[in-house]
Amino acid sequence: MLDYIKTILLKVSFSKKLFEKELRKALQHVLPEDLLGFKTWCYQQFARLYRRVLKRVFMQHSPLPRLAG
Repeated sequence: MLDYIKTILLKVSFSKKLFEKELRKALQHVLPEDLLGFKTWCYQQFARLYRRVLKRVFMQHSPLPRLAG
């Protein structure tokens, strides 16, 4: 499943709006034990184009509470 998700993200990376939509959908299917590796891969592949999108989506998805400070 993870390989399929990566393929989709690579194919839609031409469009910021579509990329964000697919990334949000992808995060619903990524297993918790795969999340860190997936996040790392996303930043390696797409940070040049979509760093803000990645940061926003991963922060909103974060299963752990963020500490204030």
